[in-house]
Amino acid sequence: MNPYRKPSAPRLLAVAGVVATAVLSLSACGKADASSKSASPAESKTAAALPSVKLVPARAVRAAPREEVTGTLFPAQALQVGFEVGGRLAVVKVGKGAAVKKGDVLGQLDVEISDAQVAQAEAAVAAAEAGATMAADVAARNATLQKEGGVSDLQNRSSSATAAQAQAQLLAAKAQLAQARAARRRHDLKAPFAGTLIDAPEQTGATVGPGTPLFTLEHLDTLLLKTTVAESLRGRLKPGTKVRVEAIGSAGVFTQDAVVRTVLPSADPATRRVPVELAVPNADGRFVAHTLARAVLPLGEDQDAQVVPGTALSSSNGDHVWVVSTAGEVSRVDVRVLERREREVVVLASPALESVIDYPTPSLAQGSRVTVK
Repeated sequence: MNPYRKPSAPRLLAVAGVVATAVLSLSACGKADASSKSASPAESKTAAALPSVKLVPARAVRAAPREEVTGTLFPAQALQVGFEVGGRLAVVKVGKGAAVKKGDVLGQLDVEISDAQVAQAEAAVAAAEAGATMAADVAARNATLQKEGGVSDLQNRSSSATAAQAQAQLLAAKAQLAQARAARRRHDLKAPFAGTLIDAPEQTGATVGPGTPLFTLEHLDTLLLKTTVAESLRGRLKPGTKVRVEAIGSAGVFTQDAVVRTVLPSADPATRRVPVELAVPNADGRFVAHTLARAVLPLGEDQDAQVVPGTALSSSNGDHVWVVSTAGEVSRVDVRVLERREREVVVLASPALESVIDYPTPSLAQGSRVTVK
């Protein structure tokens, strides 16, 4: 066989086909590798763009439905008092902050003119009594003489009328004396009930008119917390129920012995909420009148509930929390708040919560994907 013989045409064609196939295969593999290499950074970029959230567990507890309300503490009794008569303020018996009993004298007006009026009225009564006595004696004597024929019937009736007139004048004089003595008593201003003097004149000598408020007296042993609740809760509040009340702005000032005193059957026309009054015991003076306080109103029996951090609760468009599914999707779960604590809230949720997103951002939406830290 000749080594320099040219290969046949069919053989050349076959070799060329094999080479072309190999080149196409290498080209396809190169494109596939390039495609796979370009997809990885994109996927990484997508994963990095997902927001990251922190999950906190929910804790199961037993709790009763409650409503937290705020209101103002008012004295159980409060009154601005002044003299019923006018005059010059002569004496202030007690100063601001003093505790007084019912009937204690708070202040006095100058009594010089009043005492003179009483003396004048007493003199008028004495004169009327003398005149009435004399008229009565004349009438009695004429009645006897008229029976014996010594005086006429006309004279007898005239003396009797004079005696009756003198008696009427005596009664009028006694009435004027009683009025003068009453006016004298009203120169002493007395406390209408036991309490603490919140305001009082700091100097004497001023001329005051009838009814001008001079002293402010408040009974602070019991305070009234006035607040309101939604109309739907009115039927669940019962007078006599014990309530926890704590002062706002004064740490550690609270009582568990406050009592629902009144649930009014008429709503406030401005807010459409039902006014409620709570009696708050304050014999030790722990609460300060005219300050704000918070009350937790019990509205039912204990039931299964869950505790979540207060930072996990959102209140926009209703109270709710956010949870994350196993697929990394966010879901909103509406909850009912039973109690708000210092850093936690007790909620009712259906279904029960396992974990919730802490510090949810406003950008979270139903079905959005997130990553968990």
